[in-house]
Amino acid sequence: MATSDYVTALKLGRRSYQSALTKGEYPYLPALDDILSYTEMAAPVNLGVMDIPLSKIVGTKTAGRTNAFANNFMPLLPETSEFGIKWSNLYEHQIDDGIRDPIVAYEFMNQFYVQEGNKRVSVMKYLGTYSIPGTVTRLVPKKTDDRENRLYHEFLDFYEVSQSYDVYFTKEGSYKKLLTLMNKAENETWDDEDRLIFHSACISFTEAFKKAHGEKLDLTVSDAFLIYIEIFGYDQVKDETETEMFQSLQKMWEEITLADKGSQVELVQDPEEAKSSILNRLIPTNILSQEALKIAFIYMKTTETSSWAYAHELGRMHIEQMFEDEITTIAIDKADTDEEIGAAIEQAVEEGCNLIFTTSPQMANQSVRSAILHPKVKIYNCSINTSYSSICTYYARMYESKFLMGAIAAALTKTDMLGYVADYPIYGTIANINAFALGARMINPYVQVYLEWLHVKGRDAREQLQQEGIVCISDSDMITPEHASREFGLYQKNDYGKYENLATPIWHWGKFYERIIKTISSGSTEADLQKGKKAVNYWWGMSADVIDVICSNNMPHGTHRLIDFLKNSIRAGDFHPFDGLIYSQNGIIRCKEGSSLTPEEIVTMDWLAENVVGHIPELEELTEEAQKLVQLQGIIVDENG
Repeated sequence: MATSDYVTALKLGRRSYQSALTKGEYPYLPALDDILSYTEMAAPVNLGVMDIPLSKIVGTKTAGRTNAFANNFMPLLPETSEFGIKWSNLYEHQIDDGIRDPIVAYEFMNQFYVQEGNKRVSVMKYLGTYSIPGTVTRLVPKKTDDRENRLYHEFLDFYEVSQSYDVYFTKEGSYKKLLTLMNKAENETWDDEDRLIFHSACISFTEAFKKAHGEKLDLTVSDAFLIYIEIFGYDQVKDETETEMFQSLQKMWEEITLADKGSQVELVQDPEEAKSSILNRLIPTNILSQEALKIAFIYMKTTETSSWAYAHELGRMHIEQMFEDEITTIAIDKADTDEEIGAAIEQAVEEGCNLIFTTSPQMANQSVRSAILHPKVKIYNCSINTSYSSICTYYARMYESKFLMGAIAAALTKTDMLGYVADYPIYGTIANINAFALGARMINPYVQVYLEWLHVKGRDAREQLQQEGIVCISDSDMITPEHASREFGLYQKNDYGKYENLATPIWHWGKFYERIIKTISSGSTEADLQKGKKAVNYWWGMSADVIDVICSNNMPHGTHRLIDFLKNSIRAGDFHPFDGLIYSQNGIIRCKEGSSLTPEEIVTMDWLAENVVGHIPELEELTEEAQKLVQLQGIIVDENG
């Protein structure tokens, strides 16, 4: 029996050997000593005895035994050789009694290299075992700016609290995201139960991923596991069996394949218009498909306590008036937690809604979970740069309006100091700030924009600007009905302490929803065409009439003419706010003369323009509410910007 298994392992080894030669790759096991010969090291660290995931054992410590194994750790020597006989004996021992003696291994860059116990590793890999006990010495490379080195040192910080080798990610920031999803602080040490539960979940997911043929993808098991946790939540994942994970993976496989392709986001910048024909013009038809639309709008907070929810509620009322008896809508508010969001979506589905708008970025993950459970229901989430194909996302190019606001502010203020009150450091917000600063600088090359954030702990944004003596300020885009105030849009405080509203940006969510409904009813949407291929984001602006700027009637005639000219130029595509030479705060050129920033560069902007005074706050500086949103949709700050 053991001999026949050795012959099978030998075939696997020779097949891997030939495949490597065909691809021009090294066919034997790599030797750590060769790798270390060109690596600058810090002091070694003794980790003691631990369970080593077999998938992470990739080579030997020295070159002495490398030719006995193919690069998949399967044997290459004949079954009648001394090596073959010893391998077979070890195999029988494992089957009968189990191999308990720890191997001796070195860990370098999250991979393990065996000094003693190569045949034991080979047998266990052949049997498909998850891990093997080993006495481990870690060899730590000195810090460099190399991406792999940075990833490894992120792992070391994670290992410090978790003592776990179960995951190794390929994207920076993934360990912090994992800890956040597990509801753990970065410096919170795991106890034995934490490690056991996580280890068990990793084993189950690894087997489920194999069963789903995940090995055919370039995506690693760890990266796929993070996506899985992000969608379903760690509280659910940690209690799932391998079978349950496999079933869930099958339902969400489009999200996995999308991530394998690089999580591309298709930014649809102009509405799709239904194709018109002579017959359509002669015979009026219902713009909606034969299946009547029942639409749910789900809000965080309430329309009285949240200006954001209030703006979307106005949009819901607009489409009810626009389509009259052709659609039915319902509104569900106070969906503030994942559980409440999930319950609200389930309520909408039970009430027969076939189109659901979840109106906040915080609702994105739960929207994906619900979309996977209800594939026939269209779910749209209001967010930007969200890479899921199970849902569509939508947002407005508000930076176009903010550019105009900056120009108005610089034209009307009597000083070189403007104020800007921002809400959260998430995707899209930084572009708004920079567009305002660039619009102001176009009018006044000496103007500076003083940036304050609404959700920084222990700091009152408006009070700080007042202390700086700044009287012309860009603030929240809308009023909150329950606490109406003049401190919205662009306003100026006069010598008597009264506010004069100069202009305000407008989110025309009603027109946005009207166009989305027409797009859906016209037949195949961009989202349907890209299903499983790309994440689709409807990112519309002035050209779609979904945003605008309303100016005070007291604005000088010349300023009115200038703003109308700029507005029409942006709407027609003749002028772009992020054109030409642009510097960030530390003097780095972000856009060259004669060039324009791409839509992707605008969405993911992580730097501030050179005439902005202030900074992008770190996570720890923000309030608890803000931290939750930023952990989901926050930008990764460019340290050089």
